[in-house]
Amino acid sequence: MDTAAVQVFTSILTLVTLAGSAISLTAWLLAPRWAPAAAVARSVGESGLWLAAVVAVGATLGSLYFSEIANFQPCKLCWFQRIAMYPLAPILLVAAIRRDRSVGWYVYPIAVIGAGIAGYHALIEWRPSLDGGVCGAFGPSCTDIWFREFGFVTLAFMALVGFLSIMVFTLLAVRPRRGTEST
Repeated sequence: MDTAAVQVFTSILTLVTLAGSAISLTAWLLAPRWAPAAAVARSVGESGLWLAAVVAVGATLGSLYFSEIANFQPCKLCWFQRIAMYPLAPILLVAAIRRDRSVGWYVYPIAVIGAGIAGYHALIEWRPSLDGGVCGAFGPSCTDIWFREFGFVTLAFMALVGFLSIMVFTLLAVRPRRGTEST
C-alpha cells in the first residue's frame, strides 16, 4: 500500500471516529430525556474502553507508520503528542480487559494534555504566525504540513481527534448517565 492511500484511509478513519464520538457524546447528553439516545449511550458505554483502546492503538500505529515507513520526520510538537498517546494504548488495553472503570483518573490528564498540544499544533498549521518558536532550529518546523486530505485533515488534526475520542469513549464507559446503566 502506498503512502497516499494510507493518508486517505487514515483520514477517512479519523472522520469516522470523529463522527462516532460526536454522536456518542450527543447520545450521552440526551440520555436522561430520550430513550433512543439512552440506548445508544448504553451500548457505546458498554464497549467504551475497547473503543478508546482501539483509537489509542490505531493512533500509535499510524504515527509509527508515518514516521518509520513513510519517513515523515516528526516535529517537536509531534513528539510531545506521541509522549501523550503512546502510554494510552497499553493503559486502555489493560483497562478494557480488566473492565477498570477507574481508568479515567489516569487517562483524562494524559488525554487532556495531548489534546491541548494537538489543538495548538493544528491551530498553528492554519495560523503559522501564532507559533511562538516552539519548534527550534532543528528538525521540521511545527508549521510544516506533510499532507492535508479533504482540505483539512492533517496529522495534528488526526491526533486531536484521537485524544478527544479517547476522552469521550472513556467518559461513556466510566460515567454512565441516568437511564444508561446496565441492568
